[in-house]
Amino acid sequence: MLSYRHSFHAGNPADVIKHLVLAEVLSYMTRKDKPFDYIDTHSGAGLFELASSDAQKTQEFADGIGKLMDYGGSNEAILRYVDMVRVFNQDKLAFYPGSPKVAEQYLRKQDKGWFFELHPQDLPMLQKNTEHKRSLRVKGEDGFKGLIGLVPPLSRRAVVLMDPPYEIKTDYQKAVKTIVKAHKSFTSGTYMIWYPVVDRERIDQMEQALVDSGIRNIQLFELATSADTEERGMTASGMIVINPPYVLKQTMEQVLPELVSELSQADGFYRCEELVAE
Repeated sequence: MLSYRHSFHAGNPADVIKHLVLAEVLSYMTRKDKPFDYIDTHSGAGLFELASSDAQKTQEFADGIGKLMDYGGSNEAILRYVDMVRVFNQDKLAFYPGSPKVAEQYLRKQDKGWFFELHPQDLPMLQKNTEHKRSLRVKGEDGFKGLIGLVPPLSRRAVVLMDPPYEIKTDYQKAVKTIVKAHKSFTSGTYMIWYPVVDRERIDQMEQALVDSGIRNIQLFELATSADTEERGMTASGMIVINPPYVLKQTMEQVLPELVSELSQADGFYRCEELVAE
């Protein structure tokens, strides 16, 4: 199945939590001059025009980045995230960067970016959005398999984002199994799994599988815009991070209450947890 198009969902609250965490991790990686590899297993088109028919059909960005563009708070991580989005816009919000474009803001000349995409419409758009830099490599391949082929990287430093559409229910288990396999080959990498909460039981199973894997140093950051429900639809989303920067949890402990205040309904909530200690 290749029906999922992120263009319908660009800039929504799920993108906010995903890309804010991604930006914080990549920013931390640049503290050292040593090169690193960024591996994006499900990249999408890379950049989204919010006036497009897809984005306008759902207007999910209005409940996410649209509410934050005039953020009046003082949280530095949120301000950095908003400033990063502003790089792609002028007077008003017109474009939203997907994970490839977020990553590009942090990748230096010594770093490499690896982007995987299979959708026949998104792949050529991704290629166009990354063709200006030779250090950015786009592959029209299965990102699950592609990740395994890239670890361990020559740089011996890497950040991985696994962001499947989960349109196939087995993607939940496949994401965990792939990350566990990659970690066995390269234990020091930073691995991030984005997940949607449509069925809480599936997320509970993902968390337990990671805990049972024996991997150490796992944290979870989740933003719920409303309470869990048995009705169809995503109520929350989050990022599970293996080998996170040591400052990330402290940062997110300040970020998440702010995001709940800015983006969530009255019954919204957040999770900021250490699933497994170092």
